Amino acid sequence: MSKNKEIEAQTLKIPKVILITAKLLEVISTKLVTKFAAKLFTTPIKHKIPKREFHMDKESVQEKVFVPSINKEIVVYHYGKSEKQILLVHGWSGRGTQLVKIADELLNLGYSTISFDAPAHGKSKGNSSIMVEFIASILELEKQFGPFQFAIGHSLGGMAILNAIREKLKVRKVVLIGSGDIIQDIIDDFIKKLKLNPEIGIKLREHFKKKYGVEMNYYSASIAAKEVLIPVLIIHDENDVDVNVKAAYNIKENLNISELMITKNLGHRKILGNNEVVQRIVTFIKDL
Repeated sequence: MSKNKEIEAQTLKIPKVILITAKLLEVISTKLVTKFAAKLFTTPIKHKIPKREFHMDKESVQEKVFVPSINKEIVVYHYGKSEKQILLVHGWSGRGTQLVKIADELLNLGYSTISFDAPAHGKSKGNSSIMVEFIASILELEKQFGPFQFAIGHSLGGMAILNAIREKLKVRKVVLIGSGDIIQDIIDDFIKKLKLNPEIGIKLREHFKKKYGVEMNYYSASIAAKEVLIPVLIIHDENDVDVNVKAAYNIKENLNISELMITKNLGHRKILGNNEVVQRIVTFIKDL
């Protein structure tokens, strides 16, 4: 398999039956197809834990934690025994053990990690979630188990960390891996993958604004970044087909203190297990 094919294989494909249903609903009613798209957009895909994550799943202490602000329960992973804690946040359709290679290296450095399955992800109950619930979960974990020395987030997890810092999460440094940026771009890309008319993306944004009482672009990473004053390491692959590398450059432009690492041919998920990436994170954390 070529590198490009291998990277494309990492992206989450939308089943044909969903594409057909979406097109039929679009013909019938804009309102119906918008509701259908909203449900899909907030429904993560649960994956089985791969073998490379088994030891973290087995060796971590797990507990259920209630998050009052969203009235939902999440599963939390305590990995390692050090009082120096690092928060790990997975991305959309991910799980609390997904950053295992990074976590293992952090344990070798004398840290412990706390991670979680966001609502409707991994072992956490529920059928739907959205970034505001990731943010609420982060803030609740800090309240119950903090303080955290550092925070590391993949994809949507990176976006959630920046937003949590804007809402007073206290950490010394942040690492973003494959982070998304502009919410409307994410919505538009989703609508494009559903092969729907672009105007449905605008309707979807309006739907979320009405439901959550806030303009969704408020949560864009580059907007939250303007209020982040601590050092941030941004890592992104130039061949990421899930999140365009332009997101990394845009986030960097809006940060106060930042470093940028651009990788090649790793895509959106393989980047999490790359040795050079892990070592760059270690160097960034140790350089205080």
